[in-house]
Amino acid sequence: MVTPRMSAAVLAAAVAVLAMTTAPLQAATRLPGVTPRVETAALHDDEAGGNADADDPAIWRDAADPDRSLVIATAKQGGLRVYDLDAQEVQSLPAPAAPGPDDAPGRFNNVDLLHGLRLGADRADLAVTTDRGSDRLRVYRIDRHRAGGPLTDVTDPKAPAVFSASQGEVNEQRTAYGLATWTDQDSGRAFALVSQRERTRLALLELTAGPDGTVGYAKVRTLDLPSTFRLPNGTSWSPCAEPGELPQVEGMVVDPANGTLYAGQEDVGIWRLRADLTGTPKLIDKVREYGVPGTYDETSEECVAGADPGFGGTHLSADVEGLTLVSEGDDDGRLLASSQGDNTFAAYDREVSDANEYEGGFRVPAAAAPLDGSEECDGAAALNAPLGRRYPHGLLVVQDGHDTPGDPERPSTNFKFVDLRAVTDALDD
Repeated sequence: MVTPRMSAAVLAAAVAVLAMTTAPLQAATRLPGVTPRVETAALHDDEAGGNADADDPAIWRDAADPDRSLVIATAKQGGLRVYDLDAQEVQSLPAPAAPGPDDAPGRFNNVDLLHGLRLGADRADLAVTTDRGSDRLRVYRIDRHRAGGPLTDVTDPKAPAVFSASQGEVNEQRTAYGLATWTDQDSGRAFALVSQRERTRLALLELTAGPDGTVGYAKVRTLDLPSTFRLPNGTSWSPCAEPGELPQVEGMVVDPANGTLYAGQEDVGIWRLRADLTGTPKLIDKVREYGVPGTYDETSEECVAGADPGFGGTHLSADVEGLTLVSEGDDDGRLLASSQGDNTFAAYDREVSDANEYEGGFRVPAAAAPLDGSEECDGAAALNAPLGRRYPHGLLVVQDGHDTPGDPERPSTNFKFVDLRAVTDALDD
């Protein structure tokens, strides 16, 4: 509220922040809308709901029977959920219990797939997830015809912590967070790229199968993205955060055709770099808030933004979250990114030779009551392949951070299933 005592400088800053907030929302409403077909049952992040919170999906295609394909999704402390293409739950797997009464419990953050890893005499498809609670990867074998459920835990029990040196460090929860899997086409070696919560560090892990059919991993190298940035006016800027926190990465995806990693630094933008974590990262797009000064308010536990100097991008509103690829042949296709701050999705040309040019955006609005749209999307997964009679042209699955209608006193999240042809049509128009 503006008062007579408000100084001109404070008023100008307030007006600038208001413009920075409302302009992207107005622009977002002009983007085409693509409504979901179905949604999963709501998950509730409370004791009665098992502290389940929808976060990140992956799509597994059953090559023998595409109608029986699956969506595998994380529910944080609620573990993993497996859904069929009607968005009905097929399996629920709990996260591991805390090792001690004062320790953090398991908390599954992101999930991705590996195809055809040799386990003993067979090859298997795997779902890999970051267990943020224990700072480890968890690995599940996928078998659609298994009587007890399609997923079986095959994690090596000796799998080490990814970033922590002790259980005390694990409990501080600067742990394994974002995830992207990758199979090197030249060597056939399988890898996972993992980001660290509240840090800028990325780790490259090689996954290996043991003689007993379990899967372990070993760290190859790490890379730290910047936390401070030089602005065009010569000043330095860091995104505002709680004391001690650095701008973290969560959404990641690897282009298998060329071994390129795209990593979303939530309050900064999208980086492009080699998936083997060598070479120099390049920032291909920035969030609108890039360069905006901020002060952390201890009372409200929120950042108070200053005037926008105009150095940010025009397509993404912080946080940058789920990243996924829509492949169309070896080089064609798009990179999709969740722009959480304005409830939209941005699309970029997949081709590095075209500098990952921005190609448009879209929204996922409500279809019809009670099927709402996607707000504050954390994770997304696309698969451009025929998935039987329901999705013959592919599927996009997006997380919804505010599932409605529901009990307003209960946090509710879920996943929306969207026809991928409708998305590509909206972007091509």
